[in-house]
Amino acid sequence: MNFTKIVNFNGTPCVQISAGGYTALIAYEIGSNVIRLRNTKDRIEFFRFKDSTTAEELKKSAEVWGLPTLYLPNRFADGVLKTSDAVYQLPVNEKAPYNNHIHGFVHKRKHTLVEHYADENCAVVKTEYLYDERDAFFEYLPIKFLAEYTFTLSENGLDYRFKLTNMSEKMMPISVATHTTIKTPFVEGAKEGDVRITVPIGKKCELDERCLPTEDLLSLNAWDLEYKNGEKCPVLQDISNDMYEAEKMNLDGEDFYGMVVLDKASGKRICYEVSDEYKFWIIWNDKGFNGYFCPEPMTAMIDAPNLSLPKEVTGYKEIGPNETYEVWQRFFSK
Repeated sequence: MNFTKIVNFNGTPCVQISAGGYTALIAYEIGSNVIRLRNTKDRIEFFRFKDSTTAEELKKSAEVWGLPTLYLPNRFADGVLKTSDAVYQLPVNEKAPYNNHIHGFVHKRKHTLVEHYADENCAVVKTEYLYDERDAFFEYLPIKFLAEYTFTLSENGLDYRFKLTNMSEKMMPISVATHTTIKTPFVEGAKEGDVRITVPIGKKCELDERCLPTEDLLSLNAWDLEYKNGEKCPVLQDISNDMYEAEKMNLDGEDFYGMVVLDKASGKRICYEVSDEYKFWIIWNDKGFNGYFCPEPMTAMIDAPNLSLPKEVTGYKEIGPNETYEVWQRFFSK
């Protein structure tokens, strides 16, 4: 029977939802993070999750648990953010030698639970965050906006929609990402060494020693082609910010815009579909020996508004007053 209910997970208020053979925990007070997604029948644990994780641990490192949504994601050189009608100085929160602003703030905020309900088809949770002068970050980025989150769980998996509405008189910079943490191994009793990923990629975006784009787009070498050919083991080796243009792939005979995680021994798969707005993938795995990796879909390049490349290449966008921007993602298993 499908349901939604409020639960306390080690001090973290969450909405637990269950539908279609899946269950999830959504920590609305920690950035609307989906801290758990599980296929109960096939014993597939999608995201990095531990029964013992406390609220303090989740808040301290919200980027590396569950499905954290980042705005503004990744790095801005020296904290500078240039839009078409302003220049903003964000705090430099990534130490030398990087000296960048990294990952924004929305994923760390206490969000509002709007509603939750279930019917015979699905379970739904809606949350939101109103960003205005009450937020400490507003002195750096004085652009009022509303962030809305909708999670729908069904036999089709987890559908996640994220919507931004500009409530200011300024142009609002748009770059969105999720710092998605996939658990390895994701099948109970499986081996990390059996995990393989397929990421359909185009050109590689070269990064410098500060993890900022050089603006050179490179052809794929043997290391890169392992992603495209489904041969890459995403753990047990260090993968540090491999950034690529996103392309489509074939999934069981159909076009698919996303990436796939495979357990070779069982044949079980996590399928991660994203909307067309996500133009890039970044792969990172926290040195490779911590039981997870992050396939991060991004709508724009790192440092996109500050680059000299055209917006058609970087993916950077802006929305005007009262305009909205929406993206979606879907997780399911096979």
